[in-house]
Amino acid sequence: MVEKTGRQPGGSGKVHDDPVLWPFAAARLAMDACFWWLERGSVEQGESELPWTTPGTVALELATMRLRDCARARSGQPVLVCAPYALHRALIADFAPGHSVVQSLQQGGLDRIYLTDWRSATPDMRYLSIDSYLSDLNIAIDEIGAPVDLIGLCQGGWLSLLYAARFPAKVRRLVLAGAPVDLSVESRLSQLARNAPEMVYDQLVARGGGNVSGDEMLHVWSKTPERDDIAAALQQDLSDEEGVALLARFDRWNTETLNLPGTYYLQIVNWIFRENRIASGEFTALGRAIDLKDVKAPIFLLAGLDDDVVPPAQALATVKLVGTPPPLIAAASEPSNHLGLFMGARTHAYAWPRIAEWLRNDLSSALARSA
Repeated sequence: MVEKTGRQPGGSGKVHDDPVLWPFAAARLAMDACFWWLERGSVEQGESELPWTTPGTVALELATMRLRDCARARSGQPVLVCAPYALHRALIADFAPGHSVVQSLQQGGLDRIYLTDWRSATPDMRYLSIDSYLSDLNIAIDEIGAPVDLIGLCQGGWLSLLYAARFPAKVRRLVLAGAPVDLSVESRLSQLARNAPEMVYDQLVARGGGNVSGDEMLHVWSKTPERDDIAAALQQDLSDEEGVALLARFDRWNTETLNLPGTYYLQIVNWIFRENRIASGEFTALGRAIDLKDVKAPIFLLAGLDDDVVPPAQALATVKLVGTPPPLIAAASEPSNHLGLFMGARTHAYAWPRIAEWLRNDLSSALARSA
């Protein structure tokens, strides 16, 4: 795992070690240290990236992503899993056997599955914006063939919801798993976003030459994830041989970080987490004001009962914002923390098979009740 260099700023103040909170934890650390800057260090990632769990190919190369094709058939309803574009790779959606969203969907009878494999930002990507990512998501969906079933994980959730509102005819059904949308609902995520002044985030981008470095963000954790925390996320005993291998894979996944474009990062921090523009109806995407009431597709919301990053009240609050008729809305709350929603063994034994079944089911009777 990564060793921090130099003296840690902030004295005894605790910097939270949950990877999903990294933009705000980093800002808090920077503010406490009066913009003390970490000495540049490299993250050891081995000779190559971790292999995928599910066989697949690259269907499309775009500026922001590689569109990963895991389809087992050329016909049938396409499903696109929109991974979170944050600190870590899209392997969060295809982590390991028994811990893979893609695999669970396939085992649930879905044959045409695709995944957004987001690229780490290079210096020439520093001005890419949320619109850039929505635009490439639109290209990917056109390549797959609309309408798609769109599954948004965590921060991939708000991106998927924006897309569904901007292009409602291109989304047949929508799944949002642990997705932060209405940040007026209290969480550590929203609190951290509000607690640092805007200039702190600007400084982080400036220090990174226009991007936010994933390596640097990994260095700011006060500690690496503890074994118990990892076991809770994976919902599995890590003491046997299989568990030891899984723990090693998690440790390596944790060090394979992505950089974010500075423009994109600042828009997320300010527009979404500080100003709550999506939920308040003040977000503009690809030249058009977004009204979440335009989303009328069937929706499935997944929340973690032990998720203190996107708590259940926040994950489920989206139901009040969209235009989907109540008979077409399904929801589940699982005994899981945040990462467990995507990686947890129990979640993959119960929640994701239910989601796959919901995607396959004929909703004509529910549609008739909503008419």
